[in-house]
Amino acid sequence: MTSDRPALAAVGSRLRALRRARSVSLHELAAGTGVSSSALSRMENGHRKPTLAQLLPLARFYGLTLDSLIDPSAQARHVKLPAFERHGATYVQLSSQPGGIQVYRMTYQAPPVLPEPELCRHEGFLVLNVLAGRLRLVLGDRDLVLRAGETAEVDTSVPHGMAPADHQPIEALLMFGAQGERMAVAARTVRTPGNPHDRRVSERP
Repeated sequence: MTSDRPALAAVGSRLRALRRARSVSLHELAAGTGVSSSALSRMENGHRKPTLAQLLPLARFYGLTLDSLIDPSAQARHVKLPAFERHGATYVQLSSQPGGIQVYRMTYQAPPVLPEPELCRHEGFLVLNVLAGRLRLVLGDRDLVLRAGETAEVDTSVPHGMAPADHQPIEALLMFGAQGERMAVAARTVRTPGNPHDRRVSERP
């Protein structure tokens, strides 16, 4: 459960070393990733823990997988893991190290019939970032729609489930961890006439 902490603690120095090795300024990196130069500086100095939404564009900018950005030794031991299907979605594991935080690419093909989310609960946390499409996220008594570019952090001890919000394909990145964290959803609920899924359910007190 704690094996990922040393790697996460070293992310700042890793990011600084990558940027300097490629002779990239903070302003150039900010322009290429969409992460502000002030946020990048705080991450490099260890004053701010990077989020999944910040690590993803950084990994793309440097041409690295997410796990090798966090832990450079992952590049040497990376293996191709088989995909599996669950609740109509296909998952491909992107992280190669056992234990700690696990990262998956999740895709839904365009469904002919919109399924209802199958709720489950377990210890840990989930961070998901939607890359394409619109993903319905049910979390306790909240019913949300995440669009491309939006991110949510989920306490998985709360009943939760995901499903397509419409008939378009979906691609998302998911990060699973063993330690429960407080949920902080960065999502916008979209109201679409005739779509009962686009609604905000009453918030928990």
